[in-house]
Amino acid sequence: MDATDGTDGTDRAAETKQRRRGNTRQRIQDVALELFAEQGYEKTSLREIAERLGVTKAALYYHFKTKEEIIVSLFEDLTRPIEDLIEWGRQQPHTMETKREIIHRYSDALTAASPLFRFMQENQATVRDLSIGQMFKTRMLGMRDIIVDPDADLVDQVRCVSALFTLHAGMFVLREMDVDPKDAREAVLEVAVDLVTQAHGGSEESGA
Repeated sequence: MDATDGTDGTDRAAETKQRRRGNTRQRIQDVALELFAEQGYEKTSLREIAERLGVTKAALYYHFKTKEEIIVSLFEDLTRPIEDLIEWGRQQPHTMETKREIIHRYSDALTAASPLFRFMQENQATVRDLSIGQMFKTRMLGMRDIIVDPDADLVDQVRCVSALFTLHAGMFVLREMDVDPKDAREAVLEVAVDLVTQAHGGSEESGA
């Protein structure tokens, strides 16, 4: 089981972006997300999205009737790898190999969906009022369940959950620092893996 399968998460994100450019529905999603980031979700209208795309509002309506439909569809599309990871993780034993794989795959998924998660981070009040707020909470609870050993000590359970949030924090904090993005991602991964390694060691000791 190869956590990186020879492809860097940043490369995957670039490939995903390139594929999306050729799809009208996905172009709408991406342009909407750009506008949401620039001027805020509440201040962005469907008319402005259509104008930036160079299409009529009626053409936009063919795909989406509201802004929330756009952001929900974007969330569903970009977090599908996370949903797939949760389903995979539910079938796996709570081994160190599984935990490392979860951390690496989750890091790749976050990198590919980084514009969406930046939007969610910068618009937390808005997200709470949208259905994606609950959807995100459900995803995070699913991630918690596949990486935490239910019989582990509380401290080790916290370490595992902290590993997930370390990946999230790395996306937002390190991008503001003067460091190479690849080096930053590798550093964040190292810390996250170290946390689950510590937690796994504690679980083995408690089970001895």
